[in-house]
Amino acid sequence: MKKYLITLALAFFAMLGVQAQARDLPDFTELVEKQGATVVNISTTQVIKGRRGAQPFPFDGDDAAQELLRRFFPGQIPNLPGMPQEFKNRSLGSGFIVSADGHILTNAHVVDGADEVLVKLTDKREFKAKVLGSDKRTDVALIKIDANNLPVARLGDSSKLKVGEWVVAIGSPFGFENTVTAGIVSAKGRSLAHENFVPFIQTDVAINPGNSGGPLFNMKGEVIGINSQIYSRSGGSMGLSFAIPIDLAMDVQTQLKAKGKVSRGRLGIGIQEVSKELAESFNLGKPQGALVASVEKGSAADKAGIEVGDIILKFDGKAVAESGDLPRMVGSTRPGSKTTVQVWRKGSSRDLSVTVGEIPDEDGSTRTASRGGKSVEPPPNRLGLVLSVPTAEQKRALGIQHGLIVDEVKNSGARSELRAGDIILSAIVKGSQADVKSLAQFNDLLQGLEKNGSMTLLVRRGDAQTFITIKGISDK
Repeated sequence: MKKYLITLALAFFAMLGVQAQARDLPDFTELVEKQGATVVNISTTQVIKGRRGAQPFPFDGDDAAQELLRRFFPGQIPNLPGMPQEFKNRSLGSGFIVSADGHILTNAHVVDGADEVLVKLTDKREFKAKVLGSDKRTDVALIKIDANNLPVARLGDSSKLKVGEWVVAIGSPFGFENTVTAGIVSAKGRSLAHENFVPFIQTDVAINPGNSGGPLFNMKGEVIGINSQIYSRSGGSMGLSFAIPIDLAMDVQTQLKAKGKVSRGRLGIGIQEVSKELAESFNLGKPQGALVASVEKGSAADKAGIEVGDIILKFDGKAVAESGDLPRMVGSTRPGSKTTVQVWRKGSSRDLSVTVGEIPDEDGSTRTASRGGKSVEPPPNRLGLVLSVPTAEQKRALGIQHGLIVDEVKNSGARSELRAGDIILSAIVKGSQADVKSLAQFNDLLQGLEKNGSMTLLVRRGDAQTFITIKGISDK
């Protein structure tokens, strides 16, 4: 009997533990019931002209493949064998209602190039939508349907979001309308390649093709992001999804609604991350800020006196923790406004006043130049570099006034990350920066280095400039 009572007690306490765990798990039912009707399904049609042929388009009906094509080939489809002369490219996405009179937010890539946008509500009503404006740099678009008294999504404050917090996505993955998935916030302020203007929210919520443009909710039922991208090797969810913070999206929406486009501030500089080695080269206490690698002539930065080699520590009083912070800060500043930039230069900080410029609607074309012939090849130096002096014709073509061309990288030079074709413009040794104007001068700088010493070079590569630190230079 005693043994039976002990077993019964253990089972009772185990049951209490299971109930306690169940109580700790989040319940999304109320959130979905209240906010599910604010989420819409978006389908688009785009007429694509291809080559004559009898075979159907190979990705016809494959929503995942078509979304990838729309994302990476906006407005165009590769010319494939057997493609018909004309066909309709259909794509699916999601969105959410932000005003009772029919304004809807979604992704720019969902509606980009569409000839027809169709919105379907949860009550099965369908409307043709008009694209009021889209912003490719943030991947936000505003569309409008002719309807009234619609349920409106509650908007939250993405700046208050915490890593580890539960979040919910509602959308139409692969066309399955009002699908609910949940997860947690994995990271905030995530920078992605070629996405300089968005501090993404990273989550492990299951996001698939068709979820794009749909809302990301917190547990209060407030939209704190727009699901935009996934990291995947298969085309499906791998637990890495990225959302645009709603604060940024609503700022974009306000400008799109008012004038159909977004105006952004611009300094006219090229920047790079400050590594530990670069911080040491510039006598900076710790890696921080954005290192100025190039300054566009006549730009806002040029007029303000910002120089190559400056490290921007603050913009408009806000600290620049890493280089990726600066484009977002500048981009969100109204063009024409005056602000203060704090830079680190020659071992001390100073404040510069700048009148912010404006990013043009479309980026200009990239200029390339031929380097022509080379001078007589000298032997490699302590860095293992074979260098030559550019001719007057090369200087004009490249738009430089001084520098040395890297003709070949040998021996230990491979450790420096320099490549053949790079142009060394200046060198920083023990915190002092000097323009490189001749082979003799550069070799003198090398000779002055102790064994296993280090130096930082400003290097022109193509149309970009970057600082490269070389450590452990051999005694040759």
